Amino acid sequence: MSGQEKEGLPTEAELAEMDRDQLLKLGGKLDDVELVEYTEQWPVKGTKAEKRAERSVAAWFTLSGLSGLAFIGVFIWWPWHYAPANTDRHLLYLLYTPLLGLTLGLAILGVGVGVVMYAKKFLPHEVAVQQRHDGMSPEIDRQTFVAHLADAGDRSTIARRSLIKRTALFGAGTFGLAAAVLPLGSMIKNPHADSTNENGLWHTGWLAHDGERVFMRRDTGDAHALELVKPEDLDAGAMETVFPFHAPKTASGAVDYARLEKILAGEERVDEHELLEALRRSDNPVMLIRLRPEDAKRVVKHQGQEDFNFGDFYAYTKICSHLGCPTSLYEQRTNRILCPCHQSQFDALHYAKPIFGPATRKLAQLPIQVDEETGYFYATHDFNEAVGPAFWERKS
Repeated sequence: MSGQEKEGLPTEAELAEMDRDQLLKLGGKLDDVELVEYTEQWPVKGTKAEKRAERSVAAWFTLSGLSGLAFIGVFIWWPWHYAPANTDRHLLYLLYTPLLGLTLGLAILGVGVGVVMYAKKFLPHEVAVQQRHDGMSPEIDRQTFVAHLADAGDRSTIARRSLIKRTALFGAGTFGLAAAVLPLGSMIKNPHADSTNENGLWHTGWLAHDGERVFMRRDTGDAHALELVKPEDLDAGAMETVFPFHAPKTASGAVDYARLEKILAGEERVDEHELLEALRRSDNPVMLIRLRPEDAKRVVKHQGQEDFNFGDFYAYTKICSHLGCPTSLYEQRTNRILCPCHQSQFDALHYAKPIFGPATRKLAQLPIQVDEETGYFYATHDFNEAVGPAFWERKS
């Protein structure tokens, strides 16, 4: 628009007395806009074709609204906890994530298609040519521009289409609510409300209950098989990923070695869900490292964790302290633990402190000992610090 003085412009008093049509004509003149074509989509109001078009647009907005409600319902009430295969709830568990994607996708699709269809079926077809000018718009241009916006709203016929307005509000509103559920859902349940169990952020699956013994178990590839780890299973310089196994207890709370022997021999079955969950839980994997004797002499231990190792054996969480990726690589020659995601490196000889990459905290160390009765490794207690990346309540 031009900021230059033009002859024949109305005064402020004349401008205030103009109606919207007069302001529209004046605005077009001032903006150097020429309407080449301006065709109403429905010159005859209330025809059956117009009603059909209105219902088709409303149907898409309704689909969006129903999909948004379905997303909220699935997010809150659908059974999302893991269910083992060959159980009645396994299929429901498998459908949880696809249903979230499907319902939210349909909510977005419904709003998008509804808006596009309304623009194509009801907005006037306009072809305009405008000359562009530099400079700031004066007051008269601002008022005429507002008049253009108001006229565009009226000519779009949205004011008299209550069905489309209601369904659009329903679709957009529920879609917005569904989008808000995602961040709000994490705020409804306080993860720190009960941090004394393994489901809190401060503990892991290595947390013992009522004095039970948590042995180290290897992953054999069969989630339902149980094989514990002994010191002689690892050569010097070797590393193995291990997982927790909560041993059965007697009535007095001691380890039930008779049952444990039967379980290891395959003569007694344990809860298959518990066995599988131990392998799937994200904060359970631990690296059991056996240092070479010459390297073990150079170890620097962290204060308060001087007795966490068993001889040349050290156990560190496999969850990187940067962003939670698995630190699944161990260099025997350099004694470095590597995270392949962002190339953080940790010194296994110096309490697994970070020496390269974006990680700023050491890997949490698990205290371990060997059971005198069976010769298997076990954790004396859970980590004494939270594993993985930082969170709001973490001070270090």
